[in-house]
Amino acid sequence: MDKILAKVGNTVITEADVMETIAALGPRGAGYNSPEGKKAVLEQIIAKNLFLNEARANFYEADSRFQADLAKVKDEMLANFAIEKALSAVTVTTQDVREFYDEHKDEFVAPETVTASHILVEDEAKIKEIASDIAAGKITFEDAARQFSTCPSGQQGGSLGEFGRGQMVPEFEAAAFSMAVGEISEPIKTQFGFHLIKLEAKNEAENLSFEQVEAQLRKTVLQTKQQAAYSSKLNQLKILYPVDMF
Repeated sequence: MDKILAKVGNTVITEADVMETIAALGPRGAGYNSPEGKKAVLEQIIAKNLFLNEARANFYEADSRFQADLAKVKDEMLANFAIEKALSAVTVTTQDVREFYDEHKDEFVAPETVTASHILVEDEAKIKEIASDIAAGKITFEDAARQFSTCPSGQQGGSLGEFGRGQMVPEFEAAAFSMAVGEISEPIKTQFGFHLIKLEAKNEAENLSFEQVEAQLRKTVLQTKQQAAYSSKLNQLKILYPVDMF
């Protein structure tokens, strides 16, 4: 049973009323989803009903200013409802989406990425010493990262995971994308210090399958068809109700 939180005259305000008001706020509503927030919303609902009672008691609805504002709001709502009706018949089939995909297949490409680890230190001599020890087999790249790297990734053996172009500083990116899998770079200088990079994997750019983009494309195709339906209906209405512009 819906919990009653307050009464204003004969009007009952329930917990559902409060939650509905919060939901209507969209993303901003998250800030009211607490006991204090819900209390504030309840106070707002109470205030609204108090003023509503005042308006009814004084017959404000008959006021000419109110009637003019009401007419404007009604016209806006009615026009929006007519637009909704015009677009309601628009549907999208899987065949529609498939045809769009086939016509634009070259646009749906997963970019080239690499998976890499690195060691970062401030001193050039130190990075050269670390590189020498790794090459001589005195220490593994991962252990060297844990022991010497000043980057937080050192805790994971230097792993940076997978990344694409534009996600790293230019010097780092240029080295990483030019390396062979398993290769360890020469010391690379960036604004952060000196790096050794180890390339773990390289993923070439590839076309995304229909299944990977179907949900996204369904929205795109629907929007395109709705825009076409809107324009078509608008042109019909201009014939029915001639528009003169001055």
